[in-house]
Amino acid sequence: MSIWEYANPKKFMQTSAWALPWVSGAAAVCLVTGLIWGFFFTPDDYRQGSTVKIIYLHVPAAMMAINAWVMMLVTSLIWIVRRHHVSALAAKAAAPVGLTFTLIALVTGALWGQPMWGTWWAWDPRLTSFLILGLFYLGYIALWAAVDNPDTAADLTGVLCIVGSVFALLSRYAVNFWNQGLHQGASLSMDAEENVADVFWVPLVVCIVGFILLFVALVLARTRTEIRARRLAALVARERMA
Repeated sequence: MSIWEYANPKKFMQTSAWALPWVSGAAAVCLVTGLIWGFFFTPDDYRQGSTVKIIYLHVPAAMMAINAWVMMLVTSLIWIVRRHHVSALAAKAAAPVGLTFTLIALVTGALWGQPMWGTWWAWDPRLTSFLILGLFYLGYIALWAAVDNPDTAADLTGVLCIVGSVFALLSRYAVNFWNQGLHQGASLSMDAEENVADVFWVPLVVCIVGFILLFVALVLARTRTEIRARRLAALVARERMA
């Protein structure tokens, strides 16, 4: 079985119809478990107090905001190279989800940063590149809406996605590129000294898994909607020509 079979809209609709309830259910279980565990059954941090618990929303949202753009990049490249419509529609479907995660990360980051840094915002390298990534999300969505021809829109947004990937990369690795800045290092790292304590780490991983599954579920659902909308538009155009 080849992965390219799922580029067929009929095959994608059949498979996603089966997978969507399972992915959605697993996302709900992980999110409820992780958030309740994290917010109500973990201790306050000795330096940050109860503020540290924002980590269970901020870190997963920030990770998925960046990874959503990476997913859009991959599917956009598939469209540009192989002209598979499902991949272009999947990229389009992921953009509002990625933008929502970006906004959640920015808001929770401000709520976390104010008591820690004494300010709601700082022009820190990671924060700035992350804000620019959010603007690219807005531009991507606006470009899809502005171009009537869907294939042309997919081509243009694919190019925009490639350019925006620079800022997705900077958002992820800005702390490594520039030592200065207020933003802390990675909460999850191969370096044990940088990782959060185990009491916070385990529910955080559960929340991250929940956010990943939520992203997959939302993209599947939105892609199915985009495929139906494309079919409807084709039927309407055919009726007008008849």
